[in-house]
Amino acid sequence: MRIDVLSKEYPPEVYGGAGVHVAELVRALRGRGDLDARVHAFGAPRTEAGTSSYPDLAELAGANAALRTLGVDLTIADACSGTDLVHSHTWYANMAGHLAALLHGVPHVVSAHSLEPLRPWKAEQLGGGYAVSSWVERTAYESAAAVIAVSAAMGRDVLASYPAIDPARVHVVHNGIDTEDWQPIVAPDRVRELGVDPDRPSVVFVGRITRQKGLPHFLRACALLPPDVQVVLCAGAPDTPEIMAEVEGLVAELRATRSGVVWIAEMLPRPDVVALLTAATVFACPSIYEPLGIVNLEAMACETAVVATATGGIPEVVVDGTTGRLVPLEQATDGTGTPLDPERYVADFAAALVEVVTDRERATAMGRAGRQRAIESFSWAAIAERTVEVYGSVR
Repeated sequence: MRIDVLSKEYPPEVYGGAGVHVAELVRALRGRGDLDARVHAFGAPRTEAGTSSYPDLAELAGANAALRTLGVDLTIADACSGTDLVHSHTWYANMAGHLAALLHGVPHVVSAHSLEPLRPWKAEQLGGGYAVSSWVERTAYESAAAVIAVSAAMGRDVLASYPAIDPARVHVVHNGIDTEDWQPIVAPDRVRELGVDPDRPSVVFVGRITRQKGLPHFLRACALLPPDVQVVLCAGAPDTPEIMAEVEGLVAELRATRSGVVWIAEMLPRPDVVALLTAATVFACPSIYEPLGIVNLEAMACETAVVATATGGIPEVVVDGTTGRLVPLEQATDGTGTPLDPERYVADFAAALVEVVTDRERATAMGRAGRQRAIESFSWAAIAERTVEVYGSVR
């Protein structure tokens, strides 16, 4: 059976969890030996066998970003001729999958990594293009043969956002982690080169600078940490100039009152991220919207305790009191996920961080339990098997 996987992100152009998911899923699908898994990805040419790349159309160079996306989708849809099934990831590739299904008469499977109705702040980034992306997603989801949700919480969000979808068409298949690629690396010299003292306790954040990741809330919480605790930010790719300016201001405030505030804005190679996570006392995930949160699995696989928001699919990954701490959050129901009491949330997040970062023995035990959970419950081979079962259900 030929499966065409459609994605905006694919190595080497990966900037978020969805791209990681696609890369690992494709590797696991190809490793089975019984599928012809082909990739159609946005961006510059790639040399990987079975993988095709599609740049923006020159004719749309000056158009809104959403229209440029649709231009690429058209070329991908045409290239899917001969496939048995298309599997699209994120709204960027959803229209390519929808059109390919119509054009070639094959099933379209959609993976729900995030949902446009639950990310209204994207209107800041896309302007009128957000209305276009929302229409694309709704059209693709409501027409898809199956929707794969990366968590049970995401499955509930899919049905709440798009009630026209038959619940029988929604399947939960968690994200996964390669625990060989993500395992502890003790590299104190390299950690020092990156500006972090491995002998001091540290709290690490890894993620894009976007509203859903909750970085401003985290930075406010960090002001309440003990003075010897380092704050390490692996944070880049801001959605808008406004949120970048807000983060810059909060970082400046922290640096004015404490030492050990390290901000690495460029995307680091995996070994460096692993080294930082291994050296960290705590990994922080202050997201206000997170369908599952691969970053939490990555930290757990590196034996790092996790403090995260109890929202979305995060509680399906992080076991409160065992692999880390979950911080409760009362959120607005208007789709923004905005904390109803931001000061309380910041205080609660800070308290959880302090609880773990000041007890190194407990943090170490949580980290070990986290890696064990990642190995036992989130392997890509099992996830590929469940994904293929979904393919079989719509063939």
